[in-house]
Amino acid sequence: MRRGYKFRIYPTAGQASRAGQGLRDHQRLCNAALEERREAWRMRKVSIRYGWQSAQLKGIRALDQDQGRWSFSSQQAPLDRWDSVEWPSDGDACRWKPDMGRVYLQGIGHIKVHAHRAARGRVKTISLKREGRRWYVVLSCDDVPAEPLAPAGREIGLDAGVARFATTSDGAVIPNPRFGRKSAGELAAAQQVLARKKRGSSSRRRAKAKTGEVHRKIRNRRAGFHHMTRSASGTLETPGTNVAAKSGLNKSILDTGWSQFAGIPAGKAEEAARRIVLVNPAYTSIDCYQCGRRCTRPQQDTVACPVHGGMDADCNGALNIYARAGLGSGRADAA
Repeated sequence: MRRGYKFRIYPTAGQASRAGQGLRDHQRLCNAALEERREAWRMRKVSIRYGWQSAQLKGIRALDQDQGRWSFSSQQAPLDRWDSVEWPSDGDACRWKPDMGRVYLQGIGHIKVHAHRAARGRVKTISLKREGRRWYVVLSCDDVPAEPLAPAGREIGLDAGVARFATTSDGAVIPNPRFGRKSAGELAAAQQVLARKKRGSSSRRRAKAKTGEVHRKIRNRRAGFHHMTRSASGTLETPGTNVAAKSGLNKSILDTGWSQFAGIPAGKAEEAARRIVLVNPAYTSIDCYQCGRRCTRPQQDTVACPVHGGMDADCNGALNIYARAGLGSGRADAA
């Protein structure tokens, strides 16, 4: 299987300068390629493909010394997409050297890496990425071996929400930490300072870096939470102090980060030789898990079955998800 590893790197001042120039040169190449495609379509209704632009790259490198200093392979990737600078093959103008605590990138040099864990498998691609003032190297590895876990004898249904991050079919509650809302004041203050700075000034660059740093902290806290560094907190009877009523739904959904969270358990399950079953969530919260009848919803967190009475909406949803995934033998067993 394929896995990605992200490590922080510590370039010297000279290396950071060259790395920054490398990002700008690759981005300039990408922008020029996009402009050529747009103009060709606007003027002649002609679609320019990746292969044709890749064939031009040799001539561009010969005429432009700034472009000629970088790896030919790394410059082909921005012609197809732009995200960061990627070297498509370990050994082709780049080299992962974990024994030395270094990564070599053509045009930049041997950069110190904080490899906090081993990158297993065979390194396929190496990417350079900048986040604010921090630099990272991202490895994509093939043939990563699985590490099966011993059977736990336990399966659960998981209902994701907004007021609560998630509720399990056995009654555990994971509160929504709301990292974005907790840092909203700090972020707003940083953005106000940035808005007052003169464009092109050094003070604006510093203010922009500060704003990016706040965003980075929020993103890292959310990612750490999604990796479940802390276990579920509380139960339906004592769900914890962070559970609140739904308000500002769109902002709350973004703050929860469901899109990022969805991929993390899938990757962990594959590595541990476990399975995750995705089900259609339609009506899971308002269909009674015991009899299947449609419930009313007297409150946001409560549903009322005409036969079985009131129950917690999120727990009802988790039990329905458990049954739909085929983890139980039916609604009665799911109860």
